[in-house]
Amino acid sequence: MSDDVKKSWLGRLRAGLGKSSEKLTGSIGALFRGRKLDQAALDELEEALIMADIGVTTAAKLASAIAKTKFDKEVTEDEIKRALADEMTTILDTVVAPLTINPTNKPHVVLVCGVNGSGKTTTIGKLANQFKSEGKSVILVAGDTFRAAAVEQLQIWGERSGCEVISGKHVGDAAGLVYGAYEEAKTAGIDVMMVDTAGRLQNRKDLMAELEKIIRVIKKIDDSAPHTTLLVMDSTIGQNAHSQVETFKEMVNISGLVMTKLDGSARGGVVIGLAEKFGLPVHAVGVGEGIDDLKPFESKAFAHSLMGLPVD
Repeated sequence: MSDDVKKSWLGRLRAGLGKSSEKLTGSIGALFRGRKLDQAALDELEEALIMADIGVTTAAKLASAIAKTKFDKEVTEDEIKRALADEMTTILDTVVAPLTINPTNKPHVVLVCGVNGSGKTTTIGKLANQFKSEGKSVILVAGDTFRAAAVEQLQIWGERSGCEVISGKHVGDAAGLVYGAYEEAKTAGIDVMMVDTAGRLQNRKDLMAELEKIIRVIKKIDDSAPHTTLLVMDSTIGQNAHSQVETFKEMVNISGLVMTKLDGSARGGVVIGLAEKFGLPVHAVGVGEGIDDLKPFESKAFAHSLMGLPVD
């Protein structure tokens, strides 16, 4: 990423996290004005972190870390914000992992799943555009055969990113479609095959079973596939993200997360809670609808933006 592009992205990330930052830093600002970090202040800080969707366990861990060096001392709002940003960065450092494509897989299969409205199809289009810009050949598979609109949306993204889209009959067999597409991609020596899947509510066992069937069918061609299984999550759902991750992890081998719609949410703190609890790689975050509004996750940039601080 060039310096100009990086600055532009950091600006968008900070603006996108504006609602989340305002919610959290506003509470901290009200708490620490010429005040000692006593037990009462610490309890209030922990509560502010919980209200920012960071989660009970992670909020307690952050508050405890701050207390180790600053308990019973006069602290400023800026000191607390910087200390929190540092502690958040430490947690998030463990899940930073840009999405990489193994060139020995022809194709490298990326299966994309998530609940309805999470931004799966849009994420596929943005990632496909990035892979194409790196010189990779990419095909997209419209595995959501239930919604005609989903196929149309993927085709629009295919046109925007210059990628072929393979689709089948409406309400057809998604697993059969994916199997055929995989054989075609393998024969053609395609670099990346991205599979869109039907939006699933995590409590619908029939739909989750179909997702498992798609994976079984892919494994008939290559036991190591899918090589990447992404769970795309809408950041506006806050703590409900935890139950989604738990269910999808149980049903399919989720290898990483993509967090979308951070710009429309005051709940961006949930990313820290997810990192602490599950330790799953966060491959990318999205802060807009544009084709370039999805970028690899950066721990320091995220933590500092969430705390309303400049990124050095």
